[in-house]
Amino acid sequence: MFVKDFIGEYDRYRQLGEKAMAQVSHDGLNRVVAPDGNSIAMIVRHVHGNLVSRFTDFLTSDGEKPSRDRDGEFADGEFTREAIDASWRHAFEVVFSELDRVREPDLTRTITIRGIELTVHEALCRSIAHTAYHVGQIVLLARVVATDEWQSLSIPKGQSKQYNMNPTREKAPNAAPARP
Repeated sequence: MFVKDFIGEYDRYRQLGEKAMAQVSHDGLNRVVAPDGNSIAMIVRHVHGNLVSRFTDFLTSDGEKPSRDRDGEFADGEFTREAIDASWRHAFEVVFSELDRVREPDLTRTITIRGIELTVHEALCRSIAHTAYHVGQIVLLARVVATDEWQSLSIPKGQSKQYNMNPTREKAPNAAPARP
């Protein structure tokens, strides 16, 4: 039950990021809007690096792989939409592949990240929070650099009462995630 909840949350943030990025031009994906800031492309590269590192051999090896180049994830550069989309998809494919192998009793097992011991449950909570944090950044940046034709990803301003009469975006109990 809990593993399925984690899968559902990762899928929710995957979809939210995709919907935000779909509303942004190629230039917008690469735009840095503040000094020493990050573009959506940089954040996607970071999320990719983090999730692939954490979830490759999730239950058996340290979550910070020696091959990971975290600083390189934030390097300046122009990245194509195709490369950004491929990184995003790959990150979540790794997550879902590994989580499909995790069973409820595994949640109390101990794993390490940067040599620090955590239960699987703690590591998943930490990872969800990290992913949500960066998806929030992606959504905000997308809204800033998108056109005036932005389609709200939540309840639009002034429409809460109308939405509450038909809450179509709510998660149904025990609903299976709509993964790619």
